[in-house]
Amino acid sequence: MTSGIPDPIDLVDTRARSRLLRTWRNLSPTQRRLVITVGALEAAAKAAALIDLSRRPASEIRGPKLLWAVALPTVNSAGLLPAAYFLVGRRR
Repeated sequence: MTSGIPDPIDLVDTRARSRLLRTWRNLSPTQRRLVITVGALEAAAKAAALIDLSRRPASEIRGPKLLWAVALPTVNSAGLLPAAYFLVGRRR
């Protein structure tokens, strides 16, 4: 770096560095399938929450509907945000 501050990755030993820099091609087929499956489940949960949100009137939503509409597709939540919407965001 030009600022004289070392890059944090340069301070890590070689074995740890290789683990940090793991790429798609280095993943086993099982790991690849797991990444794809989890990604598909996350996308499906977000899509279901967005569809429900679009069909439900604002009076049946806890909190601003616009906030839910923006947060659901943009926040990387590992499924927690869609679950929060279905459990807490909707009025029964």
